[in-house]
Amino acid sequence: MSQTSKILALAEKEVGYHEGKAGGHWNNDQKYSDETPGLTWSDKMAWCATFVSWLAYKTGVSDLFPRTASCATGVSWFKQRGRFSTYPAIGAQVFYGPNGGTHTGIVYDYDDTYIYTIEGNTNADGSAEGDGVYKKKRLRRSANTYGYGYPKYAEGIKSADPKFKDEAPKATTTPAPAKPSTPAKSTIVALNTAVKPGATHAQVKELQQLLVKAGYGPIKGAYTSYYGAETQKAVARFHNKNPKLKSAGKTYDPAIGAAGFKELQKEAGRK
Repeated sequence: MSQTSKILALAEKEVGYHEGKAGGHWNNDQKYSDETPGLTWSDKMAWCATFVSWLAYKTGVSDLFPRTASCATGVSWFKQRGRFSTYPAIGAQVFYGPNGGTHTGIVYDYDDTYIYTIEGNTNADGSAEGDGVYKKKRLRRSANTYGYGYPKYAEGIKSADPKFKDEAPKATTTPAPAKPSTPAKSTIVALNTAVKPGATHAQVKELQQLLVKAGYGPIKGAYTSYYGAETQKAVARFHNKNPKLKSAGKTYDPAIGAAGFKELQKEAGRK
């Protein structure tokens, strides 16, 4: 899972979390300050920036975000590193208000009109008093949206800023599953029963060619369809090398059998 995906997945899980309440009022008492090293002092204070710092700490990307409870400090941190933009980006930290010092959250998506964020210390009704972690949909070009801090994610960052186009994550493609291979059709053929010593048959010429190719030649004269003495001698040489294929009780066998013809084809390179 990418660094961007990890931090956004954790932010998603926190949606619905609420701070403490006392005397009928929300009191900013929340877990994020206590669980983020260096920010325990910020408990019971405005905690929108602390929430983003907590996300970065819990997902192992603390070096990519400012660890602070101050929105203004967060803006400065990104600007000092040349990682601030007025364009939204997936996984960017968004800052609101004059100079970005009023409120913050993290962007999980954007389009031409809106940004979609997850923010801590906010609410569902738009009042000034925050009470928990919510998903928000805000106008992208609102005067209240100051800008965005771009974490330098290992996989890059998807943004609307042309200056950061080279950092766009590379598209990954899943290779198509390999098609099951079709077994090659065998080229081995059966022996015609008419092929025997003294006979004339078209397959005799094929037999002669196979014998020579497999090393049992020479067969004097041109290849013919006649199963003569030279063919019989070559078949005998084949049987001398393959004694199991001889006819029973014979030491000299000029006739090629069905099994012998298949073996001869294999020796000649057919499959």
